[in-house]
Amino acid sequence: MPFPEMHPALSRALTEQGYEEPTPVQAAVLEAGAADRDLLVSAQTGSGKTVAYGLAMASTILGTAERLPQPGPPQALVIAPTRELAMQVARELAWLYGRAGGRVETCVGGMDSRREQRALAAGAQIVVGTPGRLRDHLERGHLDLSVLEVVVLDEADEMLDLGFKEDLEFILEAAPPERRTLLFSATIARDIAALAHSYQKASVRIDTARSNEPHGDIEYRAIRVAPNEIEHAVVNVLRFFEAPGALVFCATREAVRHLHAALRERGFEAVALSGEMTQRERTDALQALRDGRARVCVATDVAARGLDLPDLGLVIHADLPANRQGLLHRSGRTGRAGRKGVSVLLAPYTRRRRVEQLLASAGVDATWSGPPSAEVIRAGDQARLLTDPILTEPSTDEDLALGRLLIDQAGPEAVAAALIRLHRAKLPAPEDLFDPGEPRGGNATGRDRDRREDRPRPERGPREPRESFERAEGEGVWFRLAVGRNSNADPKWLIPMICRRGHVTKKDIGQIRIFDRETKFEITREAVDRFKAAVASAPGEPIRIEAAGAPGLRREPEAGQGAERGPPRKGPPPKFKKKSNDARR
Repeated sequence: MPFPEMHPALSRALTEQGYEEPTPVQAAVLEAGAADRDLLVSAQTGSGKTVAYGLAMASTILGTAERLPQPGPPQALVIAPTRELAMQVARELAWLYGRAGGRVETCVGGMDSRREQRALAAGAQIVVGTPGRLRDHLERGHLDLSVLEVVVLDEADEMLDLGFKEDLEFILEAAPPERRTLLFSATIARDIAALAHSYQKASVRIDTARSNEPHGDIEYRAIRVAPNEIEHAVVNVLRFFEAPGALVFCATREAVRHLHAALRERGFEAVALSGEMTQRERTDALQALRDGRARVCVATDVAARGLDLPDLGLVIHADLPANRQGLLHRSGRTGRAGRKGVSVLLAPYTRRRRVEQLLASAGVDATWSGPPSAEVIRAGDQARLLTDPILTEPSTDEDLALGRLLIDQAGPEAVAAALIRLHRAKLPAPEDLFDPGEPRGGNATGRDRDRREDRPRPERGPREPRESFERAEGEGVWFRLAVGRNSNADPKWLIPMICRRGHVTKKDIGQIRIFDRETKFEITREAVDRFKAAVASAPGEPIRIEAAGAPGLRREPEAGQGAERGPPRKGPPPKFKKKSNDARR
């Protein structure tokens, strides 16, 4: 369906940008019933909302005039939750209204407020800003809303989540009461509906978001990983998909710093985004992504709100999202404007059920698999090399002459081998990862797994102890991990994790005893002080290490039969003093 008839200047701008037909939300706001009305719109991320409200407000601020009036106090005000989204919106509206003589200015936190003050004094038909900075300019008298005709609240749900309710109300109260109010949100929750009821007049409700459905252009993958191999799994996923743009989500600023440094060390062109960075650093990072100098962005949830990065084909959840909304919001950074994308959740064995619940709550049908192996990645590299445009592009006479010279001097096989080495030199080496496969009983979830755990278990003989250091009885110090057979505990990944967490080597680890819900292991007396200090200095790890009593040489009972209750009590049971009637009362 082509765009309906609209202002010629906007029509030409859309054509120049390659727009041929409107998205559902753009078509909805251009319908006759929505013209010059307040709008309450819910639409998915990446559905073209910015262009939609840019077109919707044209009938009010442009009308039938050929061009907008000379810049002065703003006719339209767009409020966005983050600096990055505000800057992105300003760029979109600048080309949309460029042929109509529109001037767009931004007022965002972290930028030079004096420059913004001068820009506002010079005049602009459209101002885009974040709530806090806009309120600051209003209170200082730099922003004049006396002729304002349209207010747009973009990503209103995120602004309320970030605590901007008071600032939004202050700005809306300062705007002329006869203005139009366009409210765009991913969901219309109770607080959004209340905001609309307070500040809109007979608004038209437009809902183009598919309720409780994931984005149709996003493929979801859940990848089993060992808890200590998250970083290596990120490397292999990036190498396997080789997307032109990738966004990796971490839960904390510290995790962003660590993963960003690790990826850079391995040869990835990566940038970081977190709340502690200055605006200049954030702007430089985003510019590196847009002009192709970087292809991986490691970010926290807050820093990545509202980002629309070019060619973003891959989202990796290095740390799991907190809830369903977090999963859909993160994943919605890809699969935008009709392009396909992939969202990968790295699922540690210890959090398998949490991942399954998260996917179920979001209505996502994900494909489960192990991590991409180094062999599969190298095979993909070979296939990409054989189809590389460098082999199919036309060659100049100079290229052919130099090629013949190289073949004469070095031979065709040596020249081909050199080409392969040059190709591989640009590619970070894949990692060897451990994949134990599906949990016992297959990909069971929830009630099925609970039912399976309730069944009587066959008697098992004692596990053979690992070959360990030679020691006298009682020399080792025992510790425990809250992970066992039910979480696919295996020495293949437990030993590297213990070494990394405790700054010890394999020879410092003695016996490992794996039970259903916990694992006990011993550390040599010589290494125990170093081990305890290293564990204490790194809180917040997904699997906690604690001191534990020795399990003894007898076979430990299975979990659920006393295995987690410590060694048996020696001596008679304790006596408890009987409470008097007065005490019970």
